[in-house]
Formats: sequence, C-alpha cells, structure tokens
Amino acid sequence: MTMLTIVMPCYNEGQRIYRNLIETATQVEKFCHSFKIVVVNDGSNDETESEIRRAIARDRRIACISYKKNRGKGYAVRRGIMASNSMYTAFLDADLELPPYLLGGFMKKMEEEPIDIVIGSKLHPDSQVEYPFFRKLMSMGYYWFIKILFGLNLRDTQTGIKLFKTEVAKHIMKHVRTGGYSFDIETLAIADKAGYSIEEMPVVVNFSRNKDSKSKIKVRSIYDMVRDSLRIKMYVSKLKLNSGGLSDG
Repeated sequence: MTMLTIVMPCYNEGQRIYRNLIETATQVEKFCHSFKIVVVNDGSNDETESEIRRAIARDRRIACISYKKNRGKGYAVRRGIMASNSMYTAFLDADLELPPYLLGGFMKKMEEEPIDIVIGSKLHPDSQVEYPFFRKLMSMGYYWFIKILFGLNLRDTQTGIKLFKTEVAKHIMKHVRTGGYSFDIETLAIADKAGYSIEEMPVVVNFSRNKDSKSKIKVRSIYDMVRDSLRIKMYVSKLKLNSGGLSDG
C-alpha cells in the first residue's frame, strides 16, 4: 500500500505547476519512500493540463485528474481524496506558499499519537509567517467568527495543508457539500462532530505573490465564506455523526 497521497487542487497554475510538482516530489521523497501526488486540474483554461502532463512524463509518482468545468477547491479536493488508496491522504495548495516538507512532521505526529487529522495553522505560536497585513487581519477575524459560530478549539481552519488518515477523510468527504473556499471549515466541522481528533501544527509561510499582484481572495470571497459558514452551521447541526460510521440524520 502507498503510504501517502498528496492531493493538489489547481486552477490556471500553468506558469508554475510543473516546477511546483517536481519540487513537491523532491521534498516528499526525503521523508516518505512511498507516495503519490494527485494533482486535480479544476477546469483550467490555460496550459495547466499540458504542464501537468509534462511533470508526469518526468516523474511517474505524479498523477492527474482533469475535467473541463471549474468546480471550486472543495470539489477538486474531494475528487482527489476519493481516488486515494494510501494509508494517509493530505491536501496541499498548488502555489507552494506552504512547503511540502511540512507533511513529514505531520506524519510523524500522527504516527506517534492517536490523531485522526493534522492541520497546519498560521496562528500557531511556533509558525513562521510572512504575508500581507490584510491577510493577517482577515485570518484573525475569521478565526473569531468561526470560534463563536462552531465552538471549534482550533486557531486556524483555512491554511491549505492538512493530513488525514485516509479512511477518516473518505468518511468525511461523503458528507461535505461546499465547493469553494469554505470547504475547509465544513470538513473540520463535520470531523469535530463525528468525534475525530484534530491536532494543529506550526507552518512556514512564504507569501508567493508580490504586493502589486492580485490576491485570489476578493471581498466577494469573504462575503461568500461568511454566508457559506452560516449555511454549513445549519447543515452540520442536522447531521448525526459518529467516527465508527457516519450517517445522515
């Protein structure tokens, strides 16, 4: 059995996806002898798919799931996770603002302790974070909003690096409905209600876009996240969940 599957959703990352996939494989092979990178091309309309195919030709540990219509991060990650047959499954943002080697520490934590999910947290006191003030402010605001709404004992739900026991991830994904940026909070809210253990780990963040470039997260995205979070709260509150076997109520 493959030890680790890394799901990497991407949309219009043609300029850097080849380089980032090769870099991911180079970092991961240093701590994991058996792994697969499943990059999910979420309806890109640039050269993303051809660049992914170029990476696959160089490293057969890379695989691709591709479809024509852009469906959002949540849908892409679910597709990748449901295709995994490894012991552990992670998802990682394609821009590599979060370095893949962090997953080595996540796996070690999971192997040493009875933990079902390990997530990266920018707000962990040991994290090394260098990114714009607006992003910091937004993270803190969303943290308090989520803490009040869901009561989760987590500092940061949105950081784009998470590791799961695969059977746990597949149980959760059967119930996740959100396709966009609020996918992370729905995943963790369902996991928490099901009784799965979640541990936060520090991260190293290098903001990969200069201050003159446009962030992927717009004001509209913030509105959508708040709206979706309220909907998720209503949805999750109606679910009857347990870690032995998730079931709708």
